[in-house]
This record gives sequence, structure tokens and C-alpha cells, in this order.
Amino acid sequence: MPHPPTYVVYDRGYASHKFREYLWNRGSRPVIPPGKNDPEVVCPRWAYRHRHLVENLWARLKEWRAVATRYEKTAASFLSVILIAATADYIKI
Repeated sequence: MPHPPTYVVYDRGYASHKFREYLWNRGSRPVIPPGKNDPEVVCPRWAYRHRHLVENLWARLKEWRAVATRYEKTAASFLSVILIAATADYIKI
């Protein structure tokens, strides 16, 4: 990507100080809730609450065989299949 994303959302499996530091150094703000036995860290709850929207979109996109199996050989053609699937999902074909 040409610019680092503003927020990077992960689940608790990636809740390590080293990984958060890596994201901060890249210029992104990590949105990772602390693990069950970890000390509290700053995690914007509004961003983490909307994580399911992205996960649900990927679940719907994977209903397309070409997306689920990564059938396309090049990154450009795979991106075009994802964009077609996302457009079809948006207009509910």
C-alpha cells in the first residue's frame, strides 16, 4: 500500500507489545484489545466494535469460488475479481 492505514484492527491473538510497537513504527494505530492476562492498553472501542462488518464482507466474498480459492494468477486480476464480487454484493445480485 502506498500509505500505511490509520487503524489496524486485529483480535486478541495478536496482542503482544512487540506487534503493537511494530504497527506504531509503521505509522498505524493498532486496535487490538489486551489479552485476558495482559495489562490494559489504549484500544478505541468504536473501531473494534465495527470489526465484524469487515469479517462479514469477507465471508460473503468467499461465497464466490474465484475469491475463495484465489484462482486468479496475478494480483491485478485477483483484485478485479474481489471488486466485482464486492460490487455485486453491494447491489445485491
